[in-house]
Amino acid sequence: MKNREIAAIFDSLADILEIRGDNAFRVSSYRRSSRIIGDLAVDVADLVESGEILDISGIGKGTAGQIEEYLRTGKIKRYEEERKTIPKGLIELLQVPGLGPKTIGLLWKELKVKSMNGLKRALRGRKILDLPGMGAKKVEKIEAGVRAYESRSGRLTLGAILPTAEEIVEALKEATGVADVSLAGSVRRYRETIGDIDVLAFSKRPKAVIEAFTSLPGVEEVLAAGSTKASVRVGGAMQVDLRVVPPDSAGAALMYFTGSKAHNVRLRGLAQEKGLKLNEYGLFKGDRRVAGSSEEAVMKRLGLQFIPPELREDRGEVEAALEKDLPDLVETKHIRGDLHVHSNWSDGYSTIEEVARAAKAEGYKYVSINDHTRSLGIAHGLSIERIRKQAREIAAVNRKVKGITVLSGTEVDILSDGTLDFPDGVLEKLDVVVASVHSGFTQTRDRITGRIVSAMENPHVDIIGHPTGRLLGTRPAYEVDMERVMEVAAETGTALEINAYHERLDLNDVNSRRAAEMGVAVAIGTDSHHVDQLWMMELGVRTARRGWLTKKNVLNCLTLAALRKWLGQS
Repeated sequence: MKNREIAAIFDSLADILEIRGDNAFRVSSYRRSSRIIGDLAVDVADLVESGEILDISGIGKGTAGQIEEYLRTGKIKRYEEERKTIPKGLIELLQVPGLGPKTIGLLWKELKVKSMNGLKRALRGRKILDLPGMGAKKVEKIEAGVRAYESRSGRLTLGAILPTAEEIVEALKEATGVADVSLAGSVRRYRETIGDIDVLAFSKRPKAVIEAFTSLPGVEEVLAAGSTKASVRVGGAMQVDLRVVPPDSAGAALMYFTGSKAHNVRLRGLAQEKGLKLNEYGLFKGDRRVAGSSEEAVMKRLGLQFIPPELREDRGEVEAALEKDLPDLVETKHIRGDLHVHSNWSDGYSTIEEVARAAKAEGYKYVSINDHTRSLGIAHGLSIERIRKQAREIAAVNRKVKGITVLSGTEVDILSDGTLDFPDGVLEKLDVVVASVHSGFTQTRDRITGRIVSAMENPHVDIIGHPTGRLLGTRPAYEVDMERVMEVAAETGTALEINAYHERLDLNDVNSRRAAEMGVAVAIGTDSHHVDQLWMMELGVRTARRGWLTKKNVLNCLTLAALRKWLGQS
């Protein structure tokens, strides 16, 4: 699928235009197109071939023409022309957390910054402080962003990697007839960011598997191809490493290459304590292999309860498995609904009816519409009058679409002074109120914590959305006392969200686990702005599993009647 390649070009084009100070509407249009195409669950090439591309809300004739051009030629002429209008080095600066296109454009025009080295020189100088809107705090933030960028080593978000990784596994199975192909490494552990994709194939014919792998559609470059392993590059930046192992070592190899390193060290130590040796070939007593064909067999021989891949981080999972005390982790099949979805009433692209039908197709019993409120003008936030009209449309959709209940809600802004963007008289009439911070990210730790605490003390707020405000790889979490937030959440009965959108995954796994330990309910919301983003529920569930959560910890696992009771509606 070329979806992500096209989305990346549109996003890059928007960046270039914004750096240049081009028309804001044009910039916004390309951003919207990037988001829509990148999140489609179907191949955009199929939509172009069938003529259905123009049926996608937010895609106009001009954009459709550029998509068709890329599919036909591998290039978009407009993009190739525009990228020549700015120095190449400015594109790299876009990867620096906290440094946006407008600021890059300002640095380029005023201080002649054209590269990372130029940025570092500007940060060491004094002239940068004289630029409009800069100041010492912003300079410190950019410096921190440079450090974060240089230490990140090109990791991508789980959501950006996972669909490609799963496609590769399925394609390799089809190409070779080898049914036993599995993801490994940090992708299989569902870490929030991924360095590269690790794949294991279990076969007695490694040469044939290697040949099939290096010939897969989408392989742009073969980096290495040996007798049992190979590496290729796909999608421009993603490296995929394959190892072929014999079936009788499959379990041991899968454990070894799944990791994590710290978890593997603990297992090898445990094996040694029992007079055994564990490596990627099997579990041995002397020279005799006593287990190795399956992970379950190896762990059983070590006296362990099976440890799910998501838990293999050496955070107490080995000790719990020895005591047969690992939790029964939440699964996607336990999820009965999505508790944070946007519609085209604010900045989404799907109608409420489209959301309802798509959620029903996911097997859900309910879905909550949580559009932005009036202060978030950039997201076309709803006024009080509009949210009342929306509630009437939701009621109409509920009458029309059977088998699922659309809950009326909002994602109400927690304003800079701690008040909410809607009065209580409006909030009390809604089913699900998610309260989120969308501004004032540079406020002090006490100030931001106080804002969130104040929101939780409002009896009409049900969930705190994306509680730390981070965007993976682009914006760090704001300063907030999460321990205090969780204490108040437990006192007020407010849930904290695992925002499943792939650039957020917020709460993260560590905070999710701590929330459960403190008796705080967790709600998973995809924050979808298009129905093709509903699949990201899987990312939220995987984060919950990494946080040791069971279905008892997750609101989405409640029946509709039980959820309404939790919400205080019955």
